[in-house]
Amino acid sequence: MRNFFRVTAQGEPFFVQSQKAEGGQVSMCHIVLQELGGKYENSYVATMFGEQARVRFPAGELVAAVLRFTTREYNGQMYQDVTVNEIVRLNK
Repeated sequence: MRNFFRVTAQGEPFFVQSQKAEGGQVSMCHIVLQELGGKYENSYVATMFGEQARVRFPAGELVAAVLRFTTREYNGQMYQDVTVNEIVRLNK
């Protein structure tokens, strides 16, 4: 399901090792997305991979995005990952 967000911040893209990518590396970056509404709406720090990670979204830009939420256990602790499956600019 596609939801609407305002971009709060975006980090610089960097490369990580990946057995699934050609060449053994994939680019990734983190983006902070806030749901539309008031000042205190939910925010998510999500990870973008591949070509998506190289696209820059300035703070304040409106986007439509599909997020995927996954959880995993590591050393007895539970972690949640938020990944951007799809992201589209709404304003130019």
